[in-house]
Amino acid sequence: MTTPAFVPARLARLHDVLAGHVERGAAPGLVSLVSRHGETHVDVIGAAGVDDPRPMRSDAVFRISSMTKPIIAVAALVLVEECVLRLDDPVERFLPELADRRVVRRIDGPVDDTVPARRPITLRDLLTFRMGSGIHLRPCPVAEAAAPLELFVGPPQPAVPPGPDEWMRRFATLPLMAQPGERWLYNTGSDVLGVLIARASGRSLPDFLRERIFDPLGMPDTGFAVGPGAADRLVGACATDPDTGALRPYPAAAQWLTAPAFPSGAGGLVSTAADYLAFAAMLRRGGAPVLSRSSVRVMTTDHLTPAQKALGGLFPDDFDGRGWGFGVSVVTRHDNPAEPVGQYGWDGGLGTIWRNDPADDLTAVLLTNAAWTSPRPPDVARDFLTAAHAAVAG
Repeated sequence: MTTPAFVPARLARLHDVLAGHVERGAAPGLVSLVSRHGETHVDVIGAAGVDDPRPMRSDAVFRISSMTKPIIAVAALVLVEECVLRLDDPVERFLPELADRRVVRRIDGPVDDTVPARRPITLRDLLTFRMGSGIHLRPCPVAEAAAPLELFVGPPQPAVPPGPDEWMRRFATLPLMAQPGERWLYNTGSDVLGVLIARASGRSLPDFLRERIFDPLGMPDTGFAVGPGAADRLVGACATDPDTGALRPYPAAAQWLTAPAFPSGAGGLVSTAADYLAFAAMLRRGGAPVLSRSSVRVMTTDHLTPAQKALGGLFPDDFDGRGWGFGVSVVTRHDNPAEPVGQYGWDGGLGTIWRNDPADDLTAVLLTNAAWTSPRPPDVARDFLTAAHAAVAG
């Protein structure tokens, strides 16, 4: 007799938990997916949007935001396997704008008080967010100077940033916030990585991802803009109004109907639950047909040193029991039933989360249409992961 992958009664509890969050207003609707040993369960709850009463559908297209980052990391590793790129070579060969960098003496110090970079920026630096530039939630004059240049993360507005070459030119006018390899700074490395992939491959980033990842894996609904004929499946994101506590539309979904000038490797993709499962399952089974097993292992290994973790992530305790691989967070200590050692994945700030658990052969994907109110996942996401792990059959 074949052992089932999940316990039916616990899958029902998973549904009830998520339905309760929707009923209490955590999100207008959601699509959840759990997959294990070839058995996949998809649950669809609620409405398409706060201002769209149509029922949510299983093939709804969501803006996956930072769940783009693992896909961009895989694209870079494709070029590493082809010997077009090397992990520890300077990226200035393809990104001359990053040669001879200057670095501020202190991350909270003046923009014009700089020293030379001690070494070049490498591909490994971009993949691990140790390039010396990124999001810093405390006072940082470099980040303040970057804001008017439309370089760093903010409210998603895909039509705003300039094209890749102009983006890199503007980026190069700023010093780095830290020495290359010194500390983890979120986000910017993936945007720079997207430009590097395009230049090194000789293809636009959207074309390279389509040819090397999306088409081989059967991901027709994933891209930097919604595909022809799928506009009616794009759900509208929403956010909590800080004054009223009510959900309001945010931002306009129509922005994702047109290809952006700058395809953001940090957070620009749209996708569906089925498409993201195809990507996650590729990693879970060892990389075929996109990557080798050894590349998946290095991607999902913690690369941060204790000294780098001590500097903190977005919050001081971000790396307490966790590390960072190539585009993914990696669990290093099992102190939560939903966070076994070796689990990896990442979240999207507009309301999405994904985890792979190699030990249990489990993929869990939750796509909601309500943006996170902080950089950390809300209760609906944490309860989803807890109940998903609890549903695994022995």
